Amino acid sequence: MDGNMIGIVVIGSTVSLVGTMIGASLGVIVKKPSNKLLGSIIGFAGGLMLAVVVFDLIPEALNEWSFGGTLFFCLMGIIVIAIIDNKINIDTLNQHVKVAFMAALGLMIHNFPEGVIMGCGFAAGGTLGIKMSLIIAIHDIPEGIAVSAPLMASRVRVSKILLYAFITAFPTALGTWLGAYIANISQNILGACLSFASGIMLYVVCGEMIPESSRLWEGVTSTIGVLSGIIIGLTMVKLI
Repeated sequence: MDGNMIGIVVIGSTVSLVGTMIGASLGVIVKKPSNKLLGSIIGFAGGLMLAVVVFDLIPEALNEWSFGGTLFFCLMGIIVIAIIDNKINIDTLNQHVKVAFMAALGLMIHNFPEGVIMGCGFAAGGTLGIKMSLIIAIHDIPEGIAVSAPLMASRVRVSKILLYAFITAFPTALGTWLGAYIANISQNILGACLSFASGIMLYVVCGEMIPESSRLWEGVTSTIGVLSGIIIGLTMVKLI
Protein backbone atom coordinates (compact mmCIF):
# COMPACT_ATOMS: atom_id res chain seq x y z
CA MET A 1 0.00 0.00 0.00
CA ASP A 2 1.23 3.55 -0.75
CA GLY A 3 1.34 6.38 1.75
CA ASN A 4 -2.09 7.72 0.84
CA MET A 5 -3.71 4.32 1.26
CA ILE A 6 -2.07 3.84 4.66
CA GLY A 7 -3.30 7.24 5.80
CA ILE A 8 -6.87 6.56 4.68
CA VAL A 9 -6.94 3.13 6.34
CA VAL A 10 -5.66 4.66 9.58
CA ILE A 11 -8.42 7.29 9.47
CA GLY A 12 -11.07 4.68 8.68
CA SER A 13 -9.91 2.40 11.47
CA THR A 14 -9.97 5.31 13.91
CA VAL A 15 -13.52 6.23 12.87
CA SER A 16 -14.69 2.66 13.42
CA LEU A 17 -13.02 2.52 16.85
CA VAL A 18 -14.75 5.76 17.81
CA GLY A 19 -18.16 4.12 17.29
CA THR A 20 -17.49 1.45 19.89
CA MET A 21 -16.02 3.98 22.31
CA ILE A 22 -19.07 6.24 21.94
CA GLY A 23 -21.28 3.25 22.71
CA ALA A 24 -19.15 2.33 25.72
CA SER A 25 -19.38 5.90 27.01
CA LEU A 26 -23.15 5.88 26.58
CA GLY A 27 -23.29 2.60 28.49
CA VAL A 28 -21.37 4.20 31.34
CA ILE A 29 -23.65 7.24 31.38
CA VAL A 30 -27.03 5.64 30.66
CA LYS A 31 -26.23 2.29 32.36
CA LYS A 32 -29.51 0.72 31.20
CA PRO A 33 -30.38 1.98 27.70
CA SER A 34 -33.99 1.37 26.69
CA ASN A 35 -34.89 -1.28 24.15
CA LYS A 36 -36.57 1.45 22.13
CA LEU A 37 -33.29 3.37 21.83
CA LEU A 38 -31.24 0.28 21.00
CA GLY A 39 -33.82 -0.89 18.46
CA SER A 40 -33.79 2.47 16.72
CA ILE A 41 -29.98 2.66 16.54
CA ILE A 42 -29.62 -0.91 15.27
CA GLY A 43 -32.40 -0.44 12.72
CA PHE A 44 -30.87 2.81 11.48
CA ALA A 45 -27.42 1.21 11.10
CA GLY A 46 -28.99 -1.75 9.30
CA GLY A 47 -30.77 0.52 6.85
CA LEU A 48 -27.56 2.41 6.14
CA MET A 49 -25.64 -0.80 5.50
CA LEU A 50 -28.35 -2.18 3.24
CA ALA A 51 -28.42 1.00 1.14
CA VAL A 52 -24.65 1.05 0.67
CA VAL A 53 -24.57 -2.66 -0.28
CA VAL A 54 -27.35 -2.37 -2.87
CA PHE A 55 -26.52 1.06 -4.31
CA ASP A 56 -22.73 1.20 -3.98
CA LEU A 57 -20.84 -1.95 -2.93
CA ILE A 58 -22.44 -4.41 -5.40
CA PRO A 59 -22.38 -1.93 -8.33
CA GLU A 60 -18.70 -1.29 -7.58
CA ALA A 61 -18.04 -5.05 -7.63
CA LEU A 62 -19.84 -5.32 -11.00
CA ASN A 63 -17.64 -2.55 -12.39
CA GLU A 64 -14.53 -4.42 -11.31
CA TRP A 65 -15.65 -7.91 -12.28
CA SER A 66 -18.25 -10.05 -14.06
CA PHE A 67 -21.86 -10.55 -13.00
CA GLY A 68 -21.35 -14.30 -12.53
CA GLY A 69 -18.28 -13.81 -10.34
CA THR A 70 -20.02 -11.12 -8.30
CA LEU A 71 -23.06 -13.31 -7.69
CA PHE A 72 -20.97 -16.36 -6.82
CA PHE A 73 -18.77 -14.64 -4.24
CA CYS A 74 -21.72 -12.75 -2.80
CA LEU A 75 -23.41 -16.10 -2.17
CA MET A 76 -20.15 -17.45 -0.75
CA GLY A 77 -20.02 -14.55 1.69
CA ILE A 78 -23.57 -15.29 2.84
CA ILE A 79 -22.86 -19.02 3.25
CA VAL A 80 -19.57 -18.55 5.13
CA ILE A 81 -20.92 -16.00 7.60
CA ALA A 82 -24.07 -18.11 8.11
CA ILE A 83 -21.94 -21.15 8.99
CA ILE A 84 -19.82 -19.07 11.38
CA ASP A 85 -22.91 -17.58 12.98
CA ASN A 86 -24.45 -21.02 13.43
CA LYS A 87 -21.31 -22.60 14.89
CA ILE A 88 -20.42 -19.79 17.27
CA ASN A 89 -24.02 -19.04 18.19
CA ILE A 90 -23.23 -15.75 19.94
CA ASP A 91 -25.81 -12.98 20.02
CA THR A 92 -23.51 -9.96 20.11
CA LEU A 93 -26.28 -7.48 20.68
CA ASN A 94 -28.13 -9.06 23.59
CA GLN A 95 -26.48 -7.77 26.75
CA HIS A 96 -29.31 -9.15 28.89
CA VAL A 97 -28.35 -12.78 28.26
CA LYS A 98 -24.55 -12.78 27.97
CA VAL A 99 -22.13 -11.65 30.63
CA ALA A 100 -19.88 -8.79 29.58
CA PHE A 101 -16.80 -10.84 28.74
CA MET A 102 -18.68 -13.34 26.60
CA ALA A 103 -20.25 -10.41 24.78
CA ALA A 104 -16.79 -8.93 24.28
CA LEU A 105 -15.51 -12.22 22.83
CA GLY A 106 -18.40 -12.34 20.39
CA LEU A 107 -17.80 -8.73 19.36
CA MET A 108 -14.11 -9.35 18.68
CA ILE A 109 -14.98 -12.23 16.35
CA HIS A 110 -17.72 -10.16 14.73
CA ASN A 111 -15.62 -7.00 14.25
CA PHE A 112 -12.81 -8.57 12.22
CA PRO A 113 -14.86 -9.18 9.05
CA GLU A 114 -16.29 -5.66 9.41
CA GLY A 115 -12.73 -4.39 9.14
CA VAL A 116 -12.12 -6.51 6.05
CA ILE A 117 -15.23 -4.94 4.49
CA MET A 118 -13.82 -1.45 5.13
CA GLY A 119 -10.42 -2.40 3.74
CA CYS A 120 -12.02 -3.61 0.51
CA GLY A 121 -13.90 -0.34 0.29
CA PHE A 122 -10.68 1.67 0.58
CA ALA A 123 -8.99 -0.51 -2.04
CA ALA A 124 -11.84 0.19 -4.49
CA GLY A 125 -10.92 3.86 -4.42
CA GLY A 126 -13.16 6.90 -4.23
CA THR A 127 -15.10 7.41 -1.02
CA LEU A 128 -16.50 3.90 -0.53
CA GLY A 129 -14.10 3.16 2.35
CA ILE A 130 -15.07 6.33 4.21
CA LYS A 131 -18.77 5.54 3.78
CA MET A 132 -18.22 2.06 5.16
CA SER A 133 -16.24 3.45 8.11
CA LEU A 134 -19.01 5.86 9.09
CA ILE A 135 -21.72 3.22 8.78
CA ILE A 136 -19.80 0.61 10.76
CA ALA A 137 -19.04 3.26 13.40
CA ILE A 138 -22.79 3.80 13.86
CA HIS A 139 -23.32 0.03 13.89
CA ASP A 140 -20.69 -0.33 16.63
CA ILE A 141 -22.39 2.10 19.03
CA PRO A 142 -24.89 -0.47 20.43
CA GLU A 143 -22.07 -3.03 20.56
CA GLY A 144 -20.09 -0.69 22.80
CA ILE A 145 -23.16 -0.35 25.00
CA ALA A 146 -23.46 -4.14 25.13
CA VAL A 147 -19.96 -4.39 26.63
CA SER A 148 -20.05 -1.42 29.00
CA ALA A 149 -23.55 -1.63 30.51
CA PRO A 150 -23.11 -5.05 32.25
CA LEU A 151 -19.67 -4.04 33.51
CA MET A 152 -21.07 -0.79 34.87
CA ALA A 153 -23.78 -2.73 36.69
CA SER A 154 -21.01 -4.89 38.19
CA ARG A 155 -19.27 -1.76 39.54
CA VAL A 156 -16.16 -2.15 37.37
CA ARG A 157 -14.07 1.02 37.17
CA VAL A 158 -14.86 3.29 34.24
CA SER A 159 -11.24 3.27 33.03
CA LYS A 160 -11.28 -0.53 32.79
CA ILE A 161 -14.64 -0.53 31.01
CA LEU A 162 -13.33 1.82 28.32
CA LEU A 163 -10.16 -0.28 27.97
CA TYR A 164 -12.17 -3.49 27.48
CA ALA A 165 -14.38 -1.75 24.90
CA PHE A 166 -11.29 -0.60 22.99
CA ILE A 167 -9.89 -4.12 22.96
CA THR A 168 -13.12 -5.53 21.49
CA ALA A 169 -13.00 -2.93 18.69
CA PHE A 170 -9.33 -3.43 17.81
CA PRO A 171 -9.90 -6.41 15.46
CA THR A 172 -11.81 -4.00 13.18
CA ALA A 173 -8.58 -2.09 12.56
CA LEU A 174 -6.63 -5.30 11.89
CA GLY A 175 -9.30 -6.45 9.43
CA THR A 176 -9.14 -3.11 7.61
CA TRP A 177 -5.44 -3.47 6.94
CA LEU A 178 -5.85 -7.08 5.75
CA GLY A 179 -8.79 -6.27 3.46
CA ALA A 180 -6.99 -3.34 1.84
CA TYR A 181 -3.82 -5.39 1.30
CA ILE A 182 -5.54 -8.42 -0.23
CA ALA A 183 -7.85 -6.38 -2.46
CA ASN A 184 -4.91 -4.43 -3.92
CA ILE A 185 -3.30 -7.53 -5.41
CA SER A 186 -5.41 -7.52 -8.61
CA GLN A 187 -8.72 -6.33 -10.09
CA ASN A 188 -10.16 -9.85 -9.93
CA ILE A 189 -9.31 -10.19 -6.25
CA LEU A 190 -10.77 -6.73 -5.60
CA GLY A 191 -14.02 -7.73 -7.31
CA ALA A 192 -14.11 -11.00 -5.36
CA CYS A 193 -13.48 -9.20 -2.05
CA LEU A 194 -16.17 -6.60 -2.71
CA SER A 195 -18.66 -9.32 -3.66
CA PHE A 196 -17.76 -11.45 -0.65
CA ALA A 197 -18.08 -8.43 1.64
CA SER A 198 -21.50 -7.68 0.12
CA GLY A 199 -22.71 -11.16 1.03
CA ILE A 200 -21.45 -10.79 4.60
CA MET A 201 -23.21 -7.45 5.00
CA LEU A 202 -26.47 -8.69 3.50
CA TYR A 203 -26.52 -11.56 5.97
CA VAL A 204 -25.68 -9.34 8.94
CA VAL A 205 -28.37 -6.79 8.00
CA CYS A 206 -31.16 -9.18 7.03
CA GLY A 207 -30.34 -12.01 9.43
CA GLU A 208 -29.28 -10.12 12.54
CA MET A 209 -29.69 -6.35 12.62
CA ILE A 210 -33.23 -5.83 11.29
CA PRO A 211 -34.67 -8.83 13.24
CA GLU A 212 -32.82 -7.67 16.37
CA SER A 213 -34.21 -4.17 15.93
CA SER A 214 -37.76 -5.51 15.70
CA ARG A 215 -37.24 -7.87 18.63
CA LEU A 216 -35.99 -5.10 20.89
CA TRP A 217 -38.89 -2.80 20.03
CA GLU A 218 -41.90 -3.94 18.02
CA GLY A 219 -43.29 -0.43 17.59
CA VAL A 220 -42.99 1.83 14.57
CA THR A 221 -39.80 3.46 15.91
CA SER A 222 -37.60 0.55 14.77
CA THR A 223 -39.19 0.55 11.32
CA ILE A 224 -38.65 4.29 10.99
CA GLY A 225 -35.03 3.74 12.01
CA VAL A 226 -34.52 1.20 9.20
CA LEU A 227 -36.23 3.34 6.57
CA SER A 228 -34.36 6.46 7.69
CA GLY A 229 -31.10 4.55 7.39
CA ILE A 230 -31.93 3.44 3.83
CA ILE A 231 -32.86 6.97 2.75
CA ILE A 232 -29.80 8.57 4.33
CA GLY A 233 -27.59 5.78 2.95
CA LEU A 234 -28.92 6.42 -0.56
CA THR A 235 -28.27 10.14 -0.07
CA MET A 236 -24.70 9.41 1.05
CA VAL A 237 -24.08 7.24 -2.01
CA LYS A 238 -25.31 10.03 -4.28
CA LEU A 239 -23.58 12.96 -2.63
CA ILE A 240 -20.31 11.59 -1.24
